[in-house]
Amino acid sequence: VQLVESGGGLVQAGGSLRLSCAASGSTFSINAMGWYRQAPGKQRELVARITSGGGSTYYADSVKGRFTISRDNAKNTMYLQMNSLKPEDTAVYYCKAMLPGPDYWGQGTQVTVSS
Repeated sequence: VQLVESGGGLVQAGGSLRLSCAASGSTFSINAMGWYRQAPGKQRELVARITSGGGSTYYADSVKGRFTISRDNAKNTMYLQMNSLKPEDTAVYYCKAMLPGPDYWGQGTQVTVSS
């Protein structure tokens, strides 16, 4: 499985971005998927997670009400709509695919929120 993130960039506080994670390869094996982020000097943290059918989602408290995770299995793509962005959201955002075997990670996309 290969994962490629896109959609990161520089945005002012209060702005919005939509991240995409395109999956290829053995996508039929993918169960849940998630978005993680890692800020400089900090550990990677879970931002949001979605089940295989999209029926159940989880959000970190820090993004609840501002971010929305979704997936389009027909397009093998997962999204993260980020609204009301804050400077503390600045990080490299990674997507992760969870399979019966090892998990797979994308290469990351930088999100920078200026104050």
